Amino acid sequence: MMTFDELVLASHNAGKLKELQAMLGDAVRVRSVGEFSDVEPEETGLSFIENAILKARNAARVSGLPALADDSGLAVDHLGGAPGIYSARYADGQGDAANNAKLLEALRDVPDAERGAQFVCALALVRHADDPLPIVCEGLWHGRILHAPRGEHGFGYDPLFWVPEQHCSSAELAPADKNRLSHRARAMAQLRARLGLA
Repeated sequence: MMTFDELVLASHNAGKLKELQAMLGDAVRVRSVGEFSDVEPEETGLSFIENAILKARNAARVSGLPALADDSGLAVDHLGGAPGIYSARYADGQGDAANNAKLLEALRDVPDAERGAQFVCALALVRHADDPLPIVCEGLWHGRILHAPRGEHGFGYDPLFWVPEQHCSSAELAPADKNRLSHRARAMAQLRARLGLA
Protein backbone atom coordinates (compact mmCIF):
# COMPACT_ATOMS: atom_id res chain seq x y z
CA MET A 1 0.00 0.00 0.00
CA MET A 2 1.25 3.49 -0.84
CA THR A 3 1.53 5.90 2.05
CA PHE A 4 2.40 9.60 1.76
CA ASP A 5 1.12 12.95 2.98
CA GLU A 6 1.80 14.96 -0.15
CA LEU A 7 1.47 14.35 -3.88
CA VAL A 8 1.56 16.31 -7.09
CA LEU A 9 -1.39 16.50 -9.43
CA ALA A 10 -0.36 16.27 -13.09
CA SER A 11 -2.60 19.13 -14.17
CA HIS A 12 -2.56 22.91 -14.42
CA ASN A 13 -6.38 22.91 -14.25
CA ALA A 14 -7.41 24.77 -11.09
CA GLY A 15 -10.88 23.18 -11.22
CA LYS A 16 -9.46 19.66 -11.16
CA LEU A 17 -7.03 20.55 -8.38
CA LYS A 18 -9.84 21.92 -6.21
CA GLU A 19 -12.13 18.92 -6.88
CA LEU A 20 -9.43 16.31 -6.21
CA GLN A 21 -8.24 18.04 -3.03
CA ALA A 22 -11.84 18.09 -1.77
CA MET A 23 -12.24 14.39 -2.58
CA LEU A 24 -8.97 13.37 -0.91
CA GLY A 25 -9.70 15.48 2.16
CA ASP A 26 -7.06 16.62 4.63
CA ALA A 27 -5.12 13.33 4.70
CA VAL A 28 -3.05 14.26 1.65
CA ARG A 29 -1.87 17.68 0.46
CA VAL A 30 -2.29 18.01 -3.31
CA ARG A 31 0.09 20.31 -5.20
CA SER A 32 -0.13 21.33 -8.84
CA VAL A 33 2.57 20.25 -11.28
CA GLY A 34 2.55 23.93 -12.26
CA GLU A 35 4.62 24.61 -9.12
CA PHE A 36 7.44 22.58 -10.67
CA SER A 37 7.14 22.95 -14.44
CA ASP A 38 5.10 24.74 -17.08
CA VAL A 39 5.86 22.09 -19.70
CA GLU A 40 2.95 19.78 -20.53
CA PRO A 41 3.90 16.27 -21.68
CA GLU A 42 2.70 15.22 -25.09
CA GLU A 43 -0.35 12.99 -24.67
CA THR A 44 0.57 10.24 -27.12
CA GLY A 45 -1.59 7.49 -25.60
CA LEU A 46 -4.62 6.12 -27.39
CA SER A 47 -6.71 5.72 -24.23
CA PHE A 48 -7.53 7.67 -21.09
CA ILE A 49 -5.51 5.19 -19.01
CA GLU A 50 -2.39 5.44 -21.20
CA ASN A 51 -2.46 9.23 -21.06
CA ALA A 52 -3.03 9.27 -17.29
CA ILE A 53 0.02 7.07 -16.69
CA LEU A 54 2.12 9.16 -19.07
CA LYS A 55 1.13 12.38 -17.28
CA ALA A 56 1.66 10.87 -13.81
CA ARG A 57 5.18 9.71 -14.69
CA ASN A 58 6.06 13.15 -16.04
CA ALA A 59 4.74 14.93 -12.93
CA ALA A 60 6.68 12.57 -10.64
CA ARG A 61 9.82 13.17 -12.70
CA VAL A 62 9.66 16.99 -12.52
CA SER A 63 8.53 17.17 -8.87
CA GLY A 64 10.27 14.26 -7.13
CA LEU A 65 6.93 13.51 -5.43
CA PRO A 66 4.36 10.74 -5.82
CA ALA A 67 2.11 11.86 -8.64
CA LEU A 68 -1.56 11.55 -9.48
CA ALA A 69 -2.85 12.14 -12.99
CA ASP A 70 -6.41 12.37 -14.14
CA ASP A 71 -7.21 11.91 -17.80
CA SER A 72 -10.86 12.67 -18.29
CA GLY A 73 -13.19 13.37 -21.12
CA LEU A 74 -16.56 12.99 -22.68
CA ALA A 75 -17.49 10.00 -24.83
CA VAL A 76 -20.64 10.53 -26.91
CA ASP A 77 -22.33 7.37 -28.18
CA HIS A 78 -23.59 8.89 -31.45
CA LEU A 79 -20.05 10.09 -32.25
CA GLY A 80 -18.41 6.70 -31.71
CA GLY A 81 -16.92 7.79 -28.38
CA ALA A 82 -15.68 11.19 -29.59
CA PRO A 83 -14.43 13.59 -28.47
CA GLY A 84 -12.90 11.03 -26.07
CA ILE A 85 -9.24 11.57 -25.25
CA TYR A 86 -9.34 14.72 -27.37
CA SER A 87 -12.11 16.33 -25.27
CA ALA A 88 -10.03 19.27 -24.04
CA ARG A 89 -8.67 19.90 -27.56
CA TYR A 90 -11.88 19.14 -29.48
CA ALA A 91 -12.08 22.65 -30.98
CA ASP A 92 -8.32 22.91 -31.60
CA GLY A 93 -7.51 24.25 -28.14
CA GLN A 94 -9.88 27.22 -28.28
CA GLY A 95 -11.39 26.50 -24.86
CA ASP A 96 -14.57 25.22 -23.24
CA ALA A 97 -17.06 27.45 -25.07
CA ALA A 98 -15.66 26.45 -28.47
CA ASN A 99 -15.62 22.76 -27.50
CA ASN A 100 -19.26 22.96 -26.41
CA ALA A 101 -20.27 24.80 -29.59
CA LYS A 102 -18.55 22.19 -31.77
CA LEU A 103 -20.28 19.36 -29.90
CA LEU A 104 -23.69 20.99 -30.25
CA GLU A 105 -23.10 21.42 -33.96
CA ALA A 106 -22.06 17.77 -34.34
CA LEU A 107 -25.31 16.68 -32.62
CA ARG A 108 -27.55 19.38 -34.12
CA ASP A 109 -30.22 17.08 -35.62
CA VAL A 110 -29.74 14.13 -33.28
CA PRO A 111 -32.83 13.26 -31.16
CA ASP A 112 -32.64 12.92 -27.38
CA ALA A 113 -32.80 9.12 -27.51
CA GLU A 114 -29.51 9.06 -29.44
CA ARG A 115 -27.64 11.65 -27.37
CA GLY A 116 -26.32 9.23 -24.74
CA ALA A 117 -22.88 10.00 -23.35
CA GLN A 118 -20.61 9.31 -20.46
CA PHE A 119 -17.94 11.27 -18.72
CA VAL A 120 -14.86 9.08 -18.27
CA CYS A 121 -12.11 9.49 -15.68
CA ALA A 122 -8.93 7.45 -15.52
CA LEU A 123 -6.73 8.10 -12.49
CA ALA A 124 -3.13 6.92 -12.34
CA LEU A 125 -0.99 7.17 -9.22
CA VAL A 126 2.75 6.49 -9.26
CA ARG A 127 5.20 6.50 -6.37
CA HIS A 128 7.99 7.69 -8.67
CA ALA A 129 8.54 8.28 -12.39
CA ASP A 130 9.57 4.69 -13.14
CA ASP A 131 7.03 2.98 -10.87
CA PRO A 132 6.32 -0.43 -12.45
CA LEU A 133 3.05 -0.79 -10.51
CA PRO A 134 0.94 2.33 -11.00
CA ILE A 135 -2.45 2.29 -9.33
CA VAL A 136 -5.11 2.81 -12.00
CA CYS A 137 -8.79 3.52 -11.27
CA GLU A 138 -11.58 4.35 -13.70
CA GLY A 139 -14.96 5.98 -13.24
CA LEU A 140 -17.89 6.43 -15.64
CA TRP A 141 -20.82 8.85 -15.27
CA HIS A 142 -23.69 8.20 -17.65
CA GLY A 143 -26.01 10.86 -19.01
CA ARG A 144 -26.92 12.56 -22.27
CA ILE A 145 -26.07 15.72 -24.16
CA LEU A 146 -28.49 18.65 -23.96
CA HIS A 147 -29.44 20.87 -26.91
CA ALA A 148 -28.18 24.02 -25.14
CA PRO A 149 -25.98 24.81 -22.11
CA ARG A 150 -27.54 24.97 -18.64
CA GLY A 151 -26.00 25.95 -15.31
CA GLU A 152 -23.11 28.01 -13.99
CA HIS A 153 -21.00 25.53 -12.00
CA GLY A 154 -18.22 23.21 -13.07
CA PHE A 155 -16.15 23.47 -16.23
CA GLY A 156 -15.65 21.79 -19.58
CA TYR A 157 -18.75 20.03 -20.90
CA ASP A 158 -20.65 20.26 -17.59
CA PRO A 159 -23.30 22.70 -18.97
CA LEU A 160 -24.24 20.22 -21.73
CA PHE A 161 -24.24 17.02 -19.67
CA TRP A 162 -27.69 16.02 -18.42
CA VAL A 163 -27.69 13.92 -15.24
CA PRO A 164 -30.96 11.91 -15.36
CA GLU A 165 -31.02 10.90 -11.69
CA GLN A 166 -30.71 14.55 -10.60
CA HIS A 167 -32.97 16.06 -13.29
CA CYS A 168 -30.40 18.74 -14.08
CA SER A 169 -27.17 19.38 -15.92
CA SER A 170 -23.81 18.73 -14.29
CA ALA A 171 -23.28 22.51 -14.23
CA GLU A 172 -26.50 22.94 -12.22
CA LEU A 173 -25.28 20.65 -9.44
CA ALA A 174 -23.78 22.19 -6.33
CA PRO A 175 -20.02 21.52 -6.31
CA ALA A 176 -20.35 19.21 -3.29
CA ASP A 177 -22.98 17.13 -5.12
CA LYS A 178 -20.87 16.92 -8.27
CA ASN A 179 -17.89 15.81 -6.14
CA ARG A 180 -20.06 12.99 -4.82
CA LEU A 181 -21.62 11.84 -8.11
CA SER A 182 -19.19 12.47 -10.95
CA HIS A 183 -16.91 10.19 -12.95
CA ARG A 184 -13.98 11.69 -11.04
CA ALA A 185 -15.72 10.98 -7.72
CA ARG A 186 -16.28 7.34 -8.74
CA ALA A 187 -12.65 6.87 -9.75
CA MET A 188 -11.49 8.68 -6.60
CA ALA A 189 -13.64 6.44 -4.37
CA GLN A 190 -11.80 3.45 -5.82
CA LEU A 191 -8.45 5.18 -5.26
CA ARG A 192 -9.28 6.11 -1.67
CA ALA A 193 -10.19 2.47 -1.01
CA ARG A 194 -6.93 1.29 -2.57
CA LEU A 195 -4.99 3.74 -0.37
CA GLY A 196 -6.90 2.81 2.78
CA LEU A 197 -8.47 6.29 3.02
CA ALA A 198 -12.06 5.16 2.44
